[in-house]
Amino acid sequence: MGILVLICAAATAAGAQQTSKTLTLAQALDMANRQNLDLVAARAQRAVSAAGVKIAGERPNPTGNFTALRDDPHEGWWFDVPFELGSKRKRRIELARAQGVLTNDDVAALERLIRQSVRDAFFGLALARGVTAQKNDAVKLAQRLHDIAQQRYDAGDVPQLEVFQADLVVSQAQADYQVAQQDEKVALSALNALLDEPPVTNWILLTPLETLPAEPSLSDLLARAANSNSQLQRIAQQEQIEQSQRALYQADRIPNLTVQLGMDYNSPHNFRYGPRSQVSMEVPIFMRYQGEIAQSNASLLALEDQAAATRRAVDGRIESAYFQLDSREEQARLYGKSLVPAAAKLESLAEESYRAGKANILSVLNAQQNVQQVQQKYLQSLYAVHQAFAQLEATVGVPLDCIRCENGCKKDDAKKMAVDANRARGGRGGGGDPGCLRLLERW
Repeated sequence: MGILVLICAAATAAGAQQTSKTLTLAQALDMANRQNLDLVAARAQRAVSAAGVKIAGERPNPTGNFTALRDDPHEGWWFDVPFELGSKRKRRIELARAQGVLTNDDVAALERLIRQSVRDAFFGLALARGVTAQKNDAVKLAQRLHDIAQQRYDAGDVPQLEVFQADLVVSQAQADYQVAQQDEKVALSALNALLDEPPVTNWILLTPLETLPAEPSLSDLLARAANSNSQLQRIAQQEQIEQSQRALYQADRIPNLTVQLGMDYNSPHNFRYGPRSQVSMEVPIFMRYQGEIAQSNASLLALEDQAAATRRAVDGRIESAYFQLDSREEQARLYGKSLVPAAAKLESLAEESYRAGKANILSVLNAQQNVQQVQQKYLQSLYAVHQAFAQLEATVGVPLDCIRCENGCKKDDAKKMAVDANRARGGRGGGGDPGCLRLLERW
């Protein structure tokens, strides 16, 4: 019995372990497009819109009547058959189809929003893992400094206070490392929620944070946005709906025709049975949809003005997002090429000087703190680039997936930036950043 309990406990523990899978950014975007629950719910509205087209195509039913009176004729039955004139059914179907297109536009807008969220979550996880690796490196640096301080104290070169200082730094670095690990779990959970994957799924990201996206030209972005921005598309479709609604109002000005056909029975001294018929039509004297048509015309003018204002606002947001992306890329390039290598070199020199007894421990601590801050800002600048790109892509309304290192004119710059960043973190032989190593292996 005890063995069975142990086996069950082991099976439960094995099932609770995280399953690791590889994931690229393209795979994550495709997975979210297929599996995201918000998208599944939104796409279900398409069936509602399709049903609306069927409803619009329905024809009015005839009305059956029967009468039994004391007057002549005593019994009778007839049908009132309405006939719609003026292409009303056709206009209703056109209106329902236009409303269905608006539903598709709403789904497409949600797809873009999910795409932006997935990109942010993907590189947010890459950032969290980069920060965790950086905190782990900080623990190693602090431990190495503690060992040097202990050796110098044993040799009688420094007071024990410096050992206590180094020990405190190790404890702080370990605490920061544990916090970074928890932040990484939060980022992983956010990504799994967007992908509708089990929380225990652990992703091995194959698109590193250092892989920067390509930067299209501003004129190309503005031209694309004119035909693909979700706000502009929605306003354009609202204009189509309003035009269809106005056409329906104009068709409703033509009155419907009602034809009555039936039989009368039992009219003594006149007939035993005989046919009856009647034709009726509403006389459009007072209400001819004048107000509705005027309202529709005013709505169309308002939508045209709104489209012009939105078009200018979209252009402004694209210009702002474009220059924001350019600024973030320049910041990441500056950190990758200059600041990260310089900070790492300064820390190495300070550590060697302390080992040789030419500097005090405060100089090394300051250098270590500086290199950690610079490396963390470098990671944040890379993440800011992807955030700015995601915002630009969402504003334009079309995917802009073109990896920078696949752009021939910028490939050398991206490679050199990755080489510099990897060298600053340890190089190929010194346990450099895994993301940089993966990026270097692509060249």
